[in-house]
Amino acid sequence: MRKPRYLALWTLLIVAALGLGSLTSGLARSRTAADAGSGVYRQLNLFEEVLRDVRSDYVEKPDSTKLIEGAITGMLSGLDPHSSYMTPQQFRDMEAEETGEFGGLGLEVTMEDGVVKVVAPVEGTPAAKAGIQSGDLITAINGKDIHGLTLEEAVEKMRGRVRAPVTLTVTRKGVEEPFDVKIVRGIIHVIPVKYDAENGVGYIRITTFNEHTARDLRGAIDNLNKNMGPKLKGYVIDLRNDPGGLLDQAILVSDTFLNRGEIVLIKGRHPNQAQEYNAQPGDLTKGAKLVVLINGGSASASEIVAGALKDNHRATIIGTRSFGKGSVQTIIPLRNGGALRLTTARYITPSGRSIQAEGIEPDVVVAEKIPVELEDKIAAEDVVSEASLPHHLKNESDAGDTNAKHKEQSGSGTYVNPDKQKDTQLLYALGLLQGTTVSIGAQDNAEAK
Repeated sequence: MRKPRYLALWTLLIVAALGLGSLTSGLARSRTAADAGSGVYRQLNLFEEVLRDVRSDYVEKPDSTKLIEGAITGMLSGLDPHSSYMTPQQFRDMEAEETGEFGGLGLEVTMEDGVVKVVAPVEGTPAAKAGIQSGDLITAINGKDIHGLTLEEAVEKMRGRVRAPVTLTVTRKGVEEPFDVKIVRGIIHVIPVKYDAENGVGYIRITTFNEHTARDLRGAIDNLNKNMGPKLKGYVIDLRNDPGGLLDQAILVSDTFLNRGEIVLIKGRHPNQAQEYNAQPGDLTKGAKLVVLINGGSASASEIVAGALKDNHRATIIGTRSFGKGSVQTIIPLRNGGALRLTTARYITPSGRSIQAEGIEPDVVVAEKIPVELEDKIAAEDVVSEASLPHHLKNESDAGDTNAKHKEQSGSGTYVNPDKQKDTQLLYALGLLQGTTVSIGAQDNAEAK
């Protein structure tokens, strides 16, 4: 069995270097009696017939490589939003992203209504410095309309050499006309963990789960313990808008705060594929009070951590319902140098719940207070969740409409006030750990669960 290792929320960080790898198809599969009886190979004969006719009679000579790539992409896109084919270049790009250092713009994007929607710019990257905002819609690249392109094709057009410019045409809510933003590609250094001391509380922000996340988290805790000593009242672990990443890092991060207990159960299609991960003795925080912040942008690996700490009664979860990506993707390398990203399992929290298309519900619901001047630009209907994605996997334990249920949740957006003094959710968390009166704004938005 291949080891599942990737849980990120369709995080397509735009990286440098153009080029399509050659694509070939030649993986032989044994024909089982079940396959033969299902008519699969009759359908393959149909595919061969269509391919032959296209190659023979299409008005222009088609590129056979692109035909096969398109067929594979179409097959996988009908499964679920997170299964996809990666060309050799895209596979190399993904591996570079996991190391935390790569070239590009620094955007997390998805596709919506035929255009690229910005989930979030990565802090400190060319895209963030150029003023690209969460929710922006990219409609053209270097003056060429992107309608009709797949997400992968659009991302490919945004790639290029480091220090080479690219111009994005952006539509933004509240701005009447589309406008151009010129961005110079650069080397992106993703710092997965940032930390600070906030009036006796250790504040730790985890932005992604790459190869360095658990290591950097341990370093942050060590430094905060040394600098604050007995004055330390607890920790706020901020997972808001963290789209996820590597499964092993989510397990290690959870284990950092636990002495015992189950972290997550990975449940595949077949019962013998189930894998249970448990905490090892050694809570690095020595039982200090924990508050975890989540919102509608907390997905996948973030939800594993929040679910493990919640179900083990190790932390108080504050914020709004998380994204709801409860599936695991296995990266399967292919002979041509590309790879298959295939959804192979669901993950189950220690209490036995699947959060697929439902998310983690906080212990205390605190909706982030949106400034008046931004209310028209940030609308509840713009919120993206797993349940809103086409072909999303259903939650096995829910006989109802998970999409409708998710839409009923209020305040499950992704807005976080950049000013910590006005960050409603953070202020509530700090007040809870400090034992002080929470600000009026946070109290107005708080609802105990």
